[in-house]
Amino acid sequence: MSEPVIKCENVYKIFGANAQKMLQDSNGNVDAKTFQENGCIVGVNNASFEVSKGEMLVVMGLSGSGKSTLLRCISRLTDATGGKIFIEGQDLLQLNNKDLIDLRRNKMGMVFQSFALLPHKTVVENIAFPLQIKGVKTEESISKAMDMVKLVGLDGRENYFPRELSGGQQQRVGIARSLAVEPDIWFLDEPFSALDPLIRKEMQDEFLRLQEKLQKTIMFITHDFDEALKLADRIAIMKDGIIEQLDTPANIVLNPATEYVRKFTEEVPREKVLLIEDVMDKSKDNLGDLKVSKDEIIENVAEKILTQEKSVAVVDSNKNIIGSINPAKIINTVFGGRKNNN
Repeated sequence: MSEPVIKCENVYKIFGANAQKMLQDSNGNVDAKTFQENGCIVGVNNASFEVSKGEMLVVMGLSGSGKSTLLRCISRLTDATGGKIFIEGQDLLQLNNKDLIDLRRNKMGMVFQSFALLPHKTVVENIAFPLQIKGVKTEESISKAMDMVKLVGLDGRENYFPRELSGGQQQRVGIARSLAVEPDIWFLDEPFSALDPLIRKEMQDEFLRLQEKLQKTIMFITHDFDEALKLADRIAIMKDGIIEQLDTPANIVLNPATEYVRKFTEEVPREKVLLIEDVMDKSKDNLGDLKVSKDEIIENVAEKILTQEKSVAVVDSNKNIIGSINPAKIINTVFGGRKNNN
């Protein structure tokens, strides 16, 4: 098993004058209410997790849940109050300023909700800017920036100024600018939330296309559950600074770990999230002629299955039958709420 790219061990971020002392006195058992009564605000409470190479971890929660604070701790835009953070095995909290700047410039890309483009620079100049800060020659940086312009689909607009672009186009410039430095790790904090729904969907599709091509290690913050389900390999749901559950989208929908997560997921249309494999039975008896792949999203094959009288064979990538699914199971999954564990 290769070493995780990001590893957090018991990370706390507490705001307030006596945060450090209170954390020490609490022995790691941080009660947000008690801390608040003593003038401290708990941003992140005992977060431990790992992110593998090429994985997209989506962190979500309502406003004030601690998701952005967690991201700021991991990029060390803010210093954690306690715990350990490792980036590719390096102890982030032990790095001096010079090493931290090097790590940020060479390994990390960041995209925020506000595009923060330089208004007096064109698209291509905005994208080339971080390369020039790194000392890349102007000609080389412009050439690299033009590659990024093509990658995010802004050909023909490279000489526009930010004010001449739509919100979605400006966000593409922000994404291209953060990709220009070829980061291994990409932090995105609600990058699409300022966009209208149609452009947002386009940007999500574009983002998935880029990720398939680039295979970055990504932490992506959102408060939109549909967005999380569409993008994530795994989802972490936060509340009051605590990670309530970190799991695959299917497991979070099928087996919520807490009442809060259950409420968070109860409106989710299960057929859009779950694969046949998530709800199939191991039995291979009484099968009809129809076969469906274990990797199909239920929504795509539900209609076919519902026309069958017998159970439908579920096959793996080698076309071997590995289980079955009957029409009643589809109806129960789509309309009957959470699947019974069987």
